[in-house]
Amino acid sequence: MDINSILGELRAQRDRIKRAIAAIAGLDSTGHMRTKRTPRTATRGRRSRLSAAARRKLSRLLKQHWAQRKMKPGAKTKRAEASKPVRRMSQAARRKIAAAQRARWAKARAQQQVHKKVA
Repeated sequence: MDINSILGELRAQRDRIKRAIAAIAGLDSTGHMRTKRTPRTATRGRRSRLSAAARRKLSRLLKQHWAQRKMKPGAKTKRAEASKPVRRMSQAARRKIAAAQRARWAKARAQQQVHKKVA
């Protein structure tokens, strides 16, 4: 056998062994192949920044959009909700409710006293 043919066979065997090692190293503990994931920060590009003119234009368009939306009939705004009258209870009604509540508590306390005496 020639030395060159022996070297060729050894190199071929070395390549097969390297491929086998790479395949085994790529397996995780469950026996499935691991996939390479790039880190999240590497995939994100630099945030594009708006120029001052572009920001002004965008601001103006958004203000116009919201102004038109508020002008549509049926659009609810805080000002429209605030214009509704606030319903308030009269002093007489408050007194009546408070008296009824005091009577309920008095009745509950009386029942507790009865249960304490029995026990």
